[in-house]
Amino acid sequence: MKYIELSKTLKEGPARIYLVEGDDAYFRDGAVKAIKEACALTQPLLNESCAEGETLKSDAFLSFLSNLYTAPMFDELRFVRVNSFFLGEREWERFKGYCEKPCPSTVLVLVNAVKKQGAVDLKRKGGITYVDCSRESEETLSRWLFTLMRREGLAPDQDAVSYMVRCCAQDAARMKSETSKLKSILGEGGRVTRAAVEEYVPKDAEYKIYELTQAASRKNFDAFTDILTDLTNKGFDELAALGSLCAHYRTLAEIASSNLSDKELSETLGVKPYAVGKNREAVTRLGAKRVCELYRKLYALSCGSRSGVYHKSGALTAAIANIFFG
Repeated sequence: MKYIELSKTLKEGPARIYLVEGDDAYFRDGAVKAIKEACALTQPLLNESCAEGETLKSDAFLSFLSNLYTAPMFDELRFVRVNSFFLGEREWERFKGYCEKPCPSTVLVLVNAVKKQGAVDLKRKGGITYVDCSRESEETLSRWLFTLMRREGLAPDQDAVSYMVRCCAQDAARMKSETSKLKSILGEGGRVTRAAVEEYVPKDAEYKIYELTQAASRKNFDAFTDILTDLTNKGFDELAALGSLCAHYRTLAEIASSNLSDKELSETLGVKPYAVGKNREAVTRLGAKRVCELYRKLYALSCGSRSGVYHKSGALTAAIANIFFG
């Protein structure tokens, strides 16, 4: 199940074994916290423990499995967390028995930030409840942020929520902190408009770069120079700007030369279907031939600047000239 679905299942009480896995630290920490709260421990010093998976080898692993059957003291449940819990086939054979018959008074939470090559895929094994804490889509995060703002006593506009997700580069932890800031500024019941987000929520550099490339493909020179000036004032290097532009026009060139659907291109290029659609609009507006020509020129400038043939400032200036005046 997804992280945002976890709270509903916990209303019926916690399962006995959880695998909390994914690259979003905020979701991982939130899932562990929610599961621990569902255990309703009154004596956490006695009934809560944490271990590191890398220490659970050989005899230590067998001892760990045995300790899972320890009865809680003055509580109904024990809460056991293990970080970076990766098993080989031999260790899995030992752990499988516990999964088939877990201790009814122990809630075991296995927390992995990433998958480890060669390790047993625990989420596919029986007896383990999987909580997916990977980065969510923009649409899912927008629903989550809307609910979060309402819970915090704010009145969000839908377009403001979507815009804030992009400004925060889909970082749930940052969205949470920015929501708290908006509440302190707007007050209880404050309306969160797009204008409020634009004024009070600083844009993530990744989103600024996205705006830069979009301004380039729209041939909006004023917007492009404003964004580029803002980025360079904050330490953004000319090579990084040129690299971002080159990567953007490479994507446009790949879309221009492909007969795949938006969904297929999304999977092939590793970008969102919405972004594919927006980029396809840019290809239609600029023309497939022009897009491919620009990519070749920008690629040559990027390679030349990195090899010392061109100075990085001159290469970026030439790239801008090609995009807007070529």
